[in-house]
Amino acid sequence: MFVRAYLRASTEEQDATRAKDDLETFAHERGLKIAAWYIENESGASLQRPELFKLLSHTHPGDILLIEQVDRLSRLNAEDWAKLKAELSARRVRVVALDLPTSWMLANQGDEMTTRMLEALNGMMLDMLAAIARKDYTDRRRRQQQGIEKAKAEGVFKGRREDANRNEAIMTMMRNGDSWNTIIAATGCSRSTLSRLGQRIKAEAEKEAA
Repeated sequence: MFVRAYLRASTEEQDATRAKDDLETFAHERGLKIAAWYIENESGASLQRPELFKLLSHTHPGDILLIEQVDRLSRLNAEDWAKLKAELSARRVRVVALDLPTSWMLANQGDEMTTRMLEALNGMMLDMLAAIARKDYTDRRRRQQQGIEKAKAEGVFKGRREDANRNEAIMTMMRNGDSWNTIIAATGCSRSTLSRLGQRIKAEAEKEAA
């Protein structure tokens, strides 16, 4: 059994490693060692999360996926959450979350009957917390949009300011042929940002060639 820790933040401006100490403490108190860390800055409302699926590709039956909160794993809609759950089930991964006490007992090996009962209970609790996380996500998005519409109506909405210096540095690294993993490690940006800036570089090149 391996413990694989997953840390996620929604945007590149947020610190995805914020809860690392808490996860290490949790594992240490139970005599567990975290075998690998998987860290990314991607939306929990999307299934497009390379590090999460890299983690799943590395797992063996009975491995633990350790997270701080269920919303770090999912803010997905019902359809996508069902897909992720099916993947977890197929790989027989145990999800242990610091905010889900019913999952803590899964961090230790037990007899088959007890483990199956705990997994069933934990599955129901995961469903409930995933639904709450999704509702929180949609509520915040709605309030945000309402605020934007109000600001637009009042003529004060200016949108989000781009970090031009950082993005120019990233594009320079991309033009120099640095790998995405190298750029992410150096700048902390997300893959979605790299994709967007890659398209900008391509458009600039096409404009110069025209």
